[in-house]
Amino acid sequence: MRLKNKVALITGGCGGIGRESALLFAQEGAKIVVTDVNEKLGQEIVDQIVAQGGESFFFRADVSKAADCEAMILFAEEKFGKLDILFNNAGIMHSDDDNAMATEESVWDLTMNINAKGVFLGCKYGIPALQRAGGGSIINTASFVAIMGAATPQIAYTASKGAVLALTRELSVIHARENIRVNALCPGPLRTELLMKFLDTEEKKQRRLVHVPMGRFGEAKEMAKAALFLASDDASFVTGTDFLVDGGLTSAYVTPI
Repeated sequence: MRLKNKVALITGGCGGIGRESALLFAQEGAKIVVTDVNEKLGQEIVDQIVAQGGESFFFRADVSKAADCEAMILFAEEKFGKLDILFNNAGIMHSDDDNAMATEESVWDLTMNINAKGVFLGCKYGIPALQRAGGGSIINTASFVAIMGAATPQIAYTASKGAVLALTRELSVIHARENIRVNALCPGPLRTELLMKFLDTEEKKQRRLVHVPMGRFGEAKEMAKAALFLASDDASFVTGTDFLVDGGLTSAYVTPI
């Protein structure tokens, strides 16, 4: 029970990393607020947590909207009395995201609003709650592409995740002496609906996998376990990190044979 008596709010909690983290955090003793724009799926996850003996509520929130982010934090405090863990996980990868010439301004704006602004707004309203709780952990989902770029062009996504890394580093320094840790989880390519829709041909999939020393896509459950470490007291001296969980991709200078 590594998160016993902790309260966690997870954005983008309906699928992939968010869903697996909500289930795992609950198993480890945390009380969970699941937020997403998909109310049906969100409530299903909450019901699953409750059926397994946990405590959880769903709150619909569009993380690109300040009012929604402020409301979701207040909701967590109203339901559970405090907030200890803020997992800013919500993100998109638009099918029309390409190189700088081909990507429309509207795709850029939408991607930045959810992936980067959404993290900023979560922190803007979440940090005061963690201060009221006496400290806590913030986890921001970034990506390996913020470190080294992607083989398949996705300029808006890559730029948005780079912004998440920079924001994470600065917040970690600002709040380091307030018992608030801020870290970025940087997944490698995962077998999630989000990425598989983007890598919609076998050729695109192989262009990613050929650079992964482990030779496979990661799984959302593996990312949830990494997030659990960052959320827990096991990571009590860990802040400001780009926590890469990528099958060795960012260490690969040449394609393994």
